[in-house]
Amino acid sequence: MSDLIVIAYDDQYKAEEMRVKLLKMQREYLVDVEDAVVAIKKPDGKIKLSQSIHLAEMGAMQGGFFGLLIGILFFSPLLGWAAGAATGAITGALSDIGIDDNFMKELSKSLQPGTSALFVLVRKVTPDKVLEEVKGSGGTVIKTSLTHEEEQKLQAALNAVKAESTQAVKV
Repeated sequence: MSDLIVIAYDDQYKAEEMRVKLLKMQREYLVDVEDAVVAIKKPDGKIKLSQSIHLAEMGAMQGGFFGLLIGILFFSPLLGWAAGAATGAITGALSDIGIDDNFMKELSKSLQPGTSALFVLVRKVTPDKVLEEVKGSGGTVIKTSLTHEEEQKLQAALNAVKAESTQAVKV
């Protein structure tokens, strides 16, 4: 079963930086991310969702491939490719996998203009190594399906450098 984690950031670029960091950790097999979406609340109040998987593009590629194969059978590969790509793009655009878009838009309404949030659906994680990687990156956990203890550990890791830098200034 996957865990949902939503982290809000005070700046509109920080969520994207964190998504890139998560994808890097995924390549290192520290975390298995099912979906990662960045929501940005623009200064005019509009919400923009930046999906990590573009379903329309993926559908067009798959549809084009299968349309080409069928087109070759009927001696019209170009027509088959075009019909398959169009059908795949429409099917991809209408499908929704991962985190529900309406849920993300509704939760993002609570953000301040000029801020962002990272919505992550995680299948598996190596907690100690991932917490070390995200340590001090800032952000506030606003929604999660983690246990209270795991959520507190995540928030502590996000705040870690802020607390340490505050102590360094006092010295």
